[in-house]
Formats: sequence, structure tokens, C-alpha cells
Amino acid sequence: MLTRMQRLLRHRWQADVHQTLPPALLQRLTRGVSASERQHRGEIRIYAEAGLPLSYLWRRQSTAELVRERALTIFGKLRVWDTEHNNGVLIYLLLAERRIEIVADRGLNDKVPQTTWHTILARMREPFQAGDFETGLTLALHEVDGLLRAHFPQAPGAHNPDELPNAPVLG
Repeated sequence: MLTRMQRLLRHRWQADVHQTLPPALLQRLTRGVSASERQHRGEIRIYAEAGLPLSYLWRRQSTAELVRERALTIFGKLRVWDTEHNNGVLIYLLLAERRIEIVADRGLNDKVPQTTWHTILARMREPFQAGDFETGLTLALHEVDGLLRAHFPQAPGAHNPDELPNAPVLG
């Protein structure tokens, strides 16, 4: 009970996501997603929120399970799964826990071993734990970009529609 109460307080009194991720940073991330998507056939979305909705906070699950479950929910809500090559990727940031989660659609996930995803997340842990969200998000974008370039390269002159918006979403 105490753990869930502490979690509730942490998520309700977290700094405003709009202050933590200012417009200039969001513009840089949007440009980064746009530039990345010109180099491969994948789609990248970034979603950040200050805290989990109340419906998540009373559950008897570990923080890791809750963050993963929320990321999967957002993946569906933003329709990241709805791309031609099933290669959309969501980079999800939860400020209250200073945690990131990456959810890849089956087109990419089937090509990338789980150990690779765990290694990528481990490299990002330090900047997020330090509250350096710009470095962490930029690193996440770079890592996902590399995987998409390797597995879904853009052929020169080929049509590459932008299937999803490039701007980060703040929840």
C-alpha cells in the first residue's frame, strides 16, 4: 500500500511535461524524426508524459510492467502499428519515473533480438536518471534510426510517404 501511495504522489506532483520539454526541444526532435525518416522506410513517434493516469497507479504491478503496458497502449492509440511495412516505432518517455520504453511493430521487432533492445535501453538509462531528457531522447532517436536504416533502408529515388506525424506528442 505504501509503495502504491508513493507512486501516486510521484506521478501527481511531477513537473509539467510542457516545461520539462520546451518548444525548442520539441522542434529539434521533430526535425530529427523528419531527417531520420528520409533515410529509411520506417516511422518514428515520440510520446512523453509527466505521470501515469490514475487507472495505472493502483495496480499491483512493477514499475517496469506499468511503463511497458502504458507504452503499448500509446503505441496503439497513436496508430504506430498502422504502417505499410509494419515498421513503426514508439519512443515513450515517462517523466515521473525517468524511464523510457521503445515499442517496435512486428516488421522491425522480428528482425531485432530482444537483447539489442535491452542494450539500447540500458545505454539511455544514465541520461534519463540524471534528468537529461534531451540527450536521452536524442540518443533514443539515433538508436532507432540506426536499426531502421539497417533493416528498412530507403532506396534512392523511391517513393517514401510520411505515414505518421513527426512532431512529439505530450500527454
